[in-house]
Amino acid sequence: MKKIAIVTGANRGLGFETCRQLASKDIQVVLTSRDETKGKAAVEKLQAEGLDVVYHPLDVTNAESIEHLAQFIRNEFGKLDILVNNAGIARDFTDAENSIFNTKIDTLQETIETNLYGPLLLSQALIPLMKKHNYGRVVNVSSGAGQLSEMNTGYPAYRISKTALNALTRLFANELKDTNILVNAVCPGWVKTDMGGSNAPRTLEQGVDTIVWLATLPDDGATSGFWRDRQPIPW
Repeated sequence: MKKIAIVTGANRGLGFETCRQLASKDIQVVLTSRDETKGKAAVEKLQAEGLDVVYHPLDVTNAESIEHLAQFIRNEFGKLDILVNNAGIARDFTDAENSIFNTKIDTLQETIETNLYGPLLLSQALIPLMKKHNYGRVVNVSSGAGQLSEMNTGYPAYRISKTALNALTRLFANELKDTNILVNAVCPGWVKTDMGGSNAPRTLEQGVDTIVWLATLPDDGATSGFWRDRQPIPW
């Protein structure tokens, strides 16, 4: 029976390439995005490559939307094997709030709602489907910008949200440590995407390599780790 994977924020960039690579491994992929038109277009592109990908709308900031996705998975597949929490925003990359002294609470709240609350609610809704057959791989797409060990200045809302996502990773991993559900965070690096920009040194393929590796770890694989290029990095 095919493994079932969900990738959030997947109509473009890292999410889209993650869907492509997982589906290339004979995994049934559910590509999700907030924009239904763009999401369906992305699925059509992957289906044209002969890949087993379906679309489901998802707004990670909306609890009802998350429950609709969970219900779809329960009804359609009865199980879930892989969850890639990729959807994320970076509102303060280019604006005047680049200093913590100028950060607006509204920007922080909006960023945390997507980058932290979304993965939290999705994990709460979907990990129970993994528990039923004691198999699961959860990959939280984080960033080196969230490393406390190397915390610097700039884009504070984004940094805070990714640091919190790293904490969430450890919390879920610890509660699941006696199961075959592995939970890890990944820093894909600075990748050529709409968010990363054209000056980024890494390709999409390089960016998703560790995501896909973590999503397909063997039963004795690592959990509760933070990874870049398949190597652990400091929190």
